[in-house]
Amino acid sequence: MDNRKTILHIIQNFGRGGAETAVVGILKELTGYKNIVVTLNELNEFGDELKYDKYYCLNLRSYYLFPLAIKKLKKIIKENNVDLVHSQLYWSTILARFACPNDTPLVTSIQASLSNSVEYKRKWIGWLDKISYNRKRSTTLGVSKHTLDDYFRFLKLQPYENYVLYNFVDNKIFATPLTSSQNESKVFKIISVGNLKAQKNHQFLLNAFLKLKDQDICLDIYGDGLLYPELSKFIKNNNLPVRLMGKIKNLNEVITGYDLFVMSSFYEGFSLAVLEAMAMKMPMLLSDIPTFKEECEDTAVYFNLNDTDEFCEKLKALIIDPGKRKIISEKAQKRVLENFTLSHHMQELKKIYTETFMLYQKKNIPDFLEIK
Repeated sequence: MDNRKTILHIIQNFGRGGAETAVVGILKELTGYKNIVVTLNELNEFGDELKYDKYYCLNLRSYYLFPLAIKKLKKIIKENNVDLVHSQLYWSTILARFACPNDTPLVTSIQASLSNSVEYKRKWIGWLDKISYNRKRSTTLGVSKHTLDDYFRFLKLQPYENYVLYNFVDNKIFATPLTSSQNESKVFKIISVGNLKAQKNHQFLLNAFLKLKDQDICLDIYGDGLLYPELSKFIKNNNLPVRLMGKIKNLNEVITGYDLFVMSSFYEGFSLAVLEAMAMKMPMLLSDIPTFKEECEDTAVYFNLNDTDEFCEKLKALIIDPGKRKIISEKAQKRVLENFTLSHHMQELKKIYTETFMLYQKKNIPDFLEIK
């Protein structure tokens, strides 16, 4: 007889993003539980890396079919005697709040600050979030303190149970010392990682490179998205030393060939790409936003998003000061290994699961902490 407790994990799909990567990593570690994975559509860019005991796809091809998806999810929860539901990202969380029975604990993860979100400029998005939150009490996890505080402040919600649970880096894959694969050319090579969408603000970097293109500096941007044609056209028309490299699965293998990691995001939750750069002992030049500062503190250099001249000045200062780059990169690696590893994350997650159960059950509380 299988006596493992059952957790149902629901997420829109497994496209290769920060939340999806985190769930894949968590599932590998939750071997003491029965893990049911539910997605809204079939996309899976992780292949066999994705581990589960059961998998269901709701095939939600239109949000007009949302009531049917709620019915399907209720049935899955009931038939599998699910002990706890954990939802990720917007639509999966809305669905879980409407489908999850009153006596089943629900944990929801908030990945990004809403006040900066393009999606939440549509008022009905926030309205539906508020309605569903008030319908089903849940334990809310924010990937950073700023993200969590911003969620309740923006939606004007009364917090129930909430925790900061930082994203993590898998130090079995990352945190490899830099080796001879380091850049040995005279050109200073910069790397940026992030989907090509408005939030990542790649256009800022391209505007800055209009002022840098005559120098021995180049930039490779890893990621794809809807803005590819627009960014590609700008690069070509201005003859910039910038390449759009497409998606990447093996960042740990290529990042050591660069001299500096940059990101110019308008907002982030708690960037996985930044954590990975920290773990790989990369010096970083980042936009001056709250979550980057919460993530890195004094282990990175920050620039004003309203000033490309300042960006260029700080970049040039780092180029001529390898000692500075070495100091911040070593501090960054130390910070991530002491605070943001997979083992840190799993220890906290199991505590949260147990405490969430304690709110629902006074007897026979499944002790998630005891299961390895």
